[in-house]
Formats: sequence, structure tokens, C-alpha cells
Amino acid sequence: MPLIVRFVICGIGHIGRRHAALVARGAGAHLVALVDVREELRADLAAEFPGVPFFLSLEEYLAAGPAADVLTVATPNGLHAPQAVAGLRHGLHVVVEKPIALRKIDAELIVHTALQTGQLVFGVMQNRYSPPAAWLKQVVEEGRLGQVFLVQFNCFWNRDARYYRPGGWKGTQALDGGTLFTQFSHFVDLLYWVFGDITNISARFQDFTHAGITEFEDSGLVTFDLVRGGSGTLSYSTAVWDRNLESSLLVVAERGSLKIGGQYLDKVEYCHLQDYALPALPPTNPANDYGPYQGSAANHVQVIDNVVATVQRREFATTNALESLKVVEIIERIYALR
Repeated sequence: MPLIVRFVICGIGHIGRRHAALVARGAGAHLVALVDVREELRADLAAEFPGVPFFLSLEEYLAAGPAADVLTVATPNGLHAPQAVAGLRHGLHVVVEKPIALRKIDAELIVHTALQTGQLVFGVMQNRYSPPAAWLKQVVEEGRLGQVFLVQFNCFWNRDARYYRPGGWKGTQALDGGTLFTQFSHFVDLLYWVFGDITNISARFQDFTHAGITEFEDSGLVTFDLVRGGSGTLSYSTAVWDRNLESSLLVVAERGSLKIGGQYLDKVEYCHLQDYALPALPPTNPANDYGPYQGSAANHVQVIDNVVATVQRREFATTNALESLKVVEIIERIYALR
């Protein structure tokens, strides 16, 4: 019989609750404990996850909680690094929601601690499982684009006062870290995962609608060169009125052009490559009508499946700690220009 991988989830907000639900019904996974500082969650969590003990701090769990194999950290961004390190030092593998840390030096501490303890660290970059993203990665690795000339990321979402509640952690420099960390680090990850590192960065930042709501910009225009050749732009904003507009990626290359669009880079809108026909892969969600390639931001089930399989030594981590560190380092280089 395969090893059952035991999870404790720290931080039971929207994303942490999703992790807990997926672990609770996942094959090869078992939910052994929940951790959150909000006592008012206890009754609802007891009803949703009967028999799973609840702890008010990670320290309390580590001191007296049931044994586990994996700690999932889904707390505010600024807490990710110290809690991940605490879990590693306790002998747990660690899954860290994005971003893995808010500073490169803290991400490096996670990596070094994992090496010292022999434990695994998984960064949550679930958009890699989106069929358009996986397709793009394959197309680039097969050399079908030839030399990449230009890449253009556009990320235009709505995050207004309905999202940034007074007294919460979102919008604070210490615990949120900024728009690129909380909203758009997935797209920085996609940039690095597919096209490699960047250099010669320049940037402009604006705060159009978030004065008094957040401690940082809501919009930015970033230009860069790809280390492998070619140039790119990243335009982003959370000042879009009322609802999300789009996330898109346009690539102009030696052997053709392509564009991935939709709200979450969830559909291939254009593909014209030399001697290449876009294959018809089955959709992720048949209820959608975006065509053959689609996905969404909600690919956490594949992340958890990969964690289980990696701990069971059947697979390798799809997003390792070094790649997660690199995303933090790239965002830190961009934000150094603020």
C-alpha cells in the first residue's frame, strides 16, 4: 500500500480552505490538523472537517499537535518564510503558497533550511497546470518559435475597497508586499518558467485608485530584456473598474506568433507558427466553451497530487524552492526601482 501523506494546513482563509478541502478528499492524502489565529472559525471548521483538530497558532500545533508529513503555509505573505522554516526544522515537508517569501534573503533561508534538514519545499504555482501554459512551455522547449523577439504580458484586474478591508493584512507592505507579489506573481513565474531570466529592467509605477487603501502602487509598466535574447514588457493594474478584465501573453518570434488570453491566461486566442497546427486537446472544464485549450487559476488539485506523489517518491516537484526563490528575486529587482 502507498504511504498516506498527512497534511496540516496553516492559515484557513479562502486559499487555505481550498487546500484543506482538496487534501480531505484527495487520494493518498489525509488532513490531520488545521491552524488559524481566528477562534471564530473553530465551529465552522469542525462542521466542515469533522474530527480534525484546530489550533490557534503554528507554535501550538508544533508543540502538541498530531504527527504530520507536510505543512501547508497559506497565511499572509509576510508570514510565509518564518512559518516555512519552523515547519522544516520540525521535520516536515512544506508547501508554501505564493509568494514563498517577500525578500530574496528570506527565500534563501527556506532553501538552506530545506537542504540542512533534508526536507522538501513546494511552491504553489498552480497556473503551470493550465493547459495553455503547459502547451506554451512545450512549444518553446521544442524550439518551434525559433528566436523569441518580443513577449508582452498584460494583467488587468480589479482589486478595490471590497477586497482591501480595513484592518486586514491585504494592502500592507509588511504582510502583503505589493501587487506583483499578491496578484501577479503567477505571471512572473510563467515568464521565468517559459522564457528564462530577465535583465536590463526599467519600470514606472502609479497609484491611480488605491490611495488610503493600500501602501503600494496599483499599476506598473515594466520593460526588460530576456537573457536568452529578445525583449519584453509587463503591464499590470488592479485599478480596473468593477471586475477583472484580462490576463494575456503575446509572443512574437522568428517562426510565428501566438497569444494566450482570457481572465487567467485560460485560452489560446491566436496561434500562427511555421509548419505547425494547434492540436485539439480536451478542455480542463467541459462546461467552459473557450475552445480546446483552457484552464483557470484553480488548479490546486494538481499541486496537491504532485506533493503527494513526490513525497511518495513517484514524481518530482513541479515547482521547487529554487524556482520560487527566483520569482521573489525577480520581483525584488523590479520593486527596487520604485
